[in-house]
Order: sequence, then C-alpha cells, then structure tokens
Amino acid sequence: MKKEQLLILFVIIAVLFRLVPHPPNFAPITALALFSSTTFRNKIVGTLIPLLAMSISDLYLGFYSISLWVYLSFIIISSLGIFWKEVKTKNVLISSILFFIVTNFGVWLLGYPKTINGLILCYTVAIPFFGYSILGDLFFYNLLKYSFSYTESKLKLSEKLS
Repeated sequence: MKKEQLLILFVIIAVLFRLVPHPPNFAPITALALFSSTTFRNKIVGTLIPLLAMSISDLYLGFYSISLWVYLSFIIISSLGIFWKEVKTKNVLISSILFFIVTNFGVWLLGYPKTINGLILCYTVAIPFFGYSILGDLFFYNLLKYSFSYTESKLKLSEKLS
C-alpha cells in the first residue's frame, strides 16, 4: 500500500463518518484539512482532499446556502496548514475558531438581521456547536495523525506523498 492509498482510505472514512449520526459539528473535515495540507508534498492536492471529502458526502447530505462559507473555511484552514508546515494543538484550536467565525458570519449574512445585535445573536446561538467543533477537531486530528503514523510504520511506507 502506498501513502496515497492510505490517505485516500482516510478520506473515505471521513466521508462515511459524515454520513452516520453524530453530534453537530463533531466531524473530521477540519482535521483532514490540516492533516492533508501538511502531509501531501503537492499542496494543491492537500488542499483539495477535504473539499473532495465534503463534496462526496454533500452529494448525499445535500448542499445548503451555507455550504459556500463552509468550503471557504476549509480552503483557509488548508492554506494555514501549508503555512504552518506542521500541526500543533494550538493550530487545531485556531482552525476551530476560524471555522466558527467564517461559517457563522455566513449564517449571519444569510439569515439574521444585518445589525450588530443580529451578529451578536448569530454568534451567541452558535456557541454550543463550537464546543462540538473543538472536541471533534482535536479528536479527529489526533486520530488521523497517530493512526497514519502507526500504519505508516507498520507498512513501512517511506515514499513521500505526491
């Protein structure tokens, strides 16, 4: 098995996880965005991986008016992963915060009064989802990181990802 095949397997697992019942925002896509953007040598491919996982699962789940903002947040998060070159816990937390800010700004634009009170209400209502995002992002990043390292060492995958 090559590293690319292993990462594709991780993408498939991420897609499947989005399709099974789970707490809101407790999903592997932010972790996948950070992981793939720091693991793939080809940064375009690394950036496209989480978007591919989202697109495939959204074909089943449906696309929503907020989808553009969600995809935008993952492009930004992947870009940060490229800039950071490695992921630390603080980078995962920054990514969770970024996802919260970007997606809820989109929710505010699409469904709340365009006032400061509407903006505050939008972000306030979203706080419970933010907790799930942080927990999911930390859980899935560590799961990806350690399961990939373990599998890589067991299978002796030494070639660099394309």
